[in-house]
Amino acid sequence: MVRLKSFYLFITSMLLQVWWLPMASLEWISYGVFTLMTLAVGLFTLAMARNKKRQAANAMKGGRELMWLRLKKNKTAMVAMGVLIFLGYLTVLAPFVTPQSPLDTDWGALSQGISTTHWLGTDDMGRDIFARTLFGIRVAMGIGVTAVVLNTLIGTFLGLLAGYYGGKTDSLIMRLLEVWNAIPFILLAIAIMAALGTGIGKLILIVSLSNLMAFARIIRGSVLTVKEHDYIAAARVIGITDTSIILRHVLPNCISPILVLASLSIGETILVIAGLSFLGLGIQPPMPSLGGMLANGQQYLHENFLMSLVPGVTILLIVLSFNLFGDGVRDALDSRLND
Repeated sequence: MVRLKSFYLFITSMLLQVWWLPMASLEWISYGVFTLMTLAVGLFTLAMARNKKRQAANAMKGGRELMWLRLKKNKTAMVAMGVLIFLGYLTVLAPFVTPQSPLDTDWGALSQGISTTHWLGTDDMGRDIFARTLFGIRVAMGIGVTAVVLNTLIGTFLGLLAGYYGGKTDSLIMRLLEVWNAIPFILLAIAIMAALGTGIGKLILIVSLSNLMAFARIIRGSVLTVKEHDYIAAARVIGITDTSIILRHVLPNCISPILVLASLSIGETILVIAGLSFLGLGIQPPMPSLGGMLANGQQYLHENFLMSLVPGVTILLIVLSFNLFGDGVRDALDSRLND
C-alpha cells in the first residue's frame, strides 16, 4: 500500500513539474528543490519495490524492515507523516500555489475576509494571509530542520567524546554543558541578538545551541553502554584507532536514540521559533513568520479573527504532526517490540 501511494506521489510530482515548467525560470530555486524531492520520491519507490522482491525471496526480515513494518502499523504516525509530506510540498511549491505575493499590499482590501482574490483574507496592511502563511511555514520548517540538524551534530559529537573517553573529558564536557544549560534561553537570545544583530542565521545559531544538553546526555548514556561490549574491547586489542572505533562501531549503535530525539525536537524547535518571532526576537518584518503573524493578529481579533486563527492553527498542526511522527519513530525503534 505504501509503495503504491509513493508511486502515485511520484507520478503526481512529475505531472506538476511539467505543469509548472514555464514558470521555472522565475522561481528556479523552488523548482530545483521540487525536482530533487521528486527524484527522492522516485528513488524511495524503487527501493520499496526492490525490498518487496527481497522479502519475497527471503523470509527473514532485517532491523530496518521490522522498524518500517511497526511504523506502518501506527496509523497516527502515518497520518502525521502524510501531513508533514503535504506541508513540505506546500512550502517548496509556495510561489507556484499562491496567486499573491506575501509582501504585496492591497490598500483597497485592508483586513478583508475570505474572497476569490484573497483565499484566507488579508491582514491590517492588505497582505494576503494565505500567501504569508505558506511562506511562514517554509521559513519555520526550514529553520527548524536546519537548527535540529546542527543541534544533533554538535550534541552527538560532544556526547560521543564524553561517553567514550570518560574521566576528566567526560566531567569537563558535561559540566560546561550544565553551565550553558543553566543560562535562561530568552536571556541568551536577547544577548546574541544584541551582539550580532537579527537575521535568519543568528536565529538558527540561537536555536541550534539551545538543546545541546539533551542530545549530549542521551548519546553519552548510549555510548557508556555500547563501549562495554566485547567487540569494542577486541577492536582496541587489535590496534584500531579510537576514531575508527567511534565512527564504525559506537556511532552506528547509537543511531536509534539520535533519530528519536531529532524527530521529537523538530516540533519543539518550530514552537520556539514561533515564540521568538511572537516576542519580536525572531524573524523580522516584512518577512512572513507564523509567530509574527500571530502577534500582529491579536490586535485585530474583533475585526478579522483569521489573522490570528490561521497562523495559530498552522503552528498547532505542524508541531502536533512532528510530535506524533516522533512518537511513532520512537515506538518503531523500540527493540522490546521486535516480537
